[in-house]
Amino acid sequence: MRVPLVVPTLFLLLAVTGCATKSNNATPPPSASAPAASPSPSPSPSPSPSPSPSPTESHTQPPASPKPPSPSPSPKPKTGPGGSYVLTGSKDVALTFDDGPNPEHTPHVLDLLRDNGIKATFCVIGKNAHNYPDLIRRIHADGHTLCNHSWRHDLELRKRGDSAIRDDLAATNNAIKEAVPGAKVSYFRAPGGHFDSDLVGIARSMGMTSLYWDVDTRDWDFAKYGRGQSMVNHIVSTVQNKTRNGSIVLAHDNLKPDTVTAFRYLLPWLKSRFTLVALPPGGLGRT
Repeated sequence: MRVPLVVPTLFLLLAVTGCATKSNNATPPPSASAPAASPSPSPSPSPSPSPSPSPTESHTQPPASPKPPSPSPSPKPKTGPGGSYVLTGSKDVALTFDDGPNPEHTPHVLDLLRDNGIKATFCVIGKNAHNYPDLIRRIHADGHTLCNHSWRHDLELRKRGDSAIRDDLAATNNAIKEAVPGAKVSYFRAPGGHFDSDLVGIARSMGMTSLYWDVDTRDWDFAKYGRGQSMVNHIVSTVQNKTRNGSIVLAHDNLKPDTVTAFRYLLPWLKSRFTLVALPPGGLGRT
């Protein structure tokens, strides 16, 4: 009989068909090899945050400048040690140069200011004013403001007593006025910024506003910042990063060649961002 042959054959065909279907629908096993790590995206280049030139740059190469500071409202006047002034009280920025005049470097600072059409304030030492009256006359003739910085830069001046302090400040004012008769000296800056309320009061009684600062270049700190390009880099970076509307910037024109180099770069940069002024002859107010 043929019937018994048909059933096994049909059974065999169904078995074979079922295995094939199962194999085709099975999920493939995970790959034995680890997937290749996707490469990290390259970071987008960003502007260099350093506004200062690299130590290898020549002094003739201007340092890179940071982005201009965001506009800010006119700051309210605030006071420093003893009630001294830290800001101009307006949006104007005041550059101040201390410890001169110096026959080697003050003329270079004056040339840079003239070439850039900028006025500044010079806080002069009395004995230097006495020794270099021609430079006092040039500072005045160029439209800059003169400031009393004591007779000999005595860092302990505030401790000398009322009479000695008055004699010191009067001698310095007299040296300025000997060079420029009728010159108005409306500002006093204590050596090292070492003000106290008594010293501020004495200066006020002599008609002078006590002047501190908002931005300190520390262009005298050779132990920390070195000399040459490293000091230039530091001065440029400090001024560019810290100057804001209303700042009073402290620098020096006595035996500071790196300051001259730094301000050769800084003056155009500052002029493009701020209104730079000599402090007004009448003072900043009752200090």
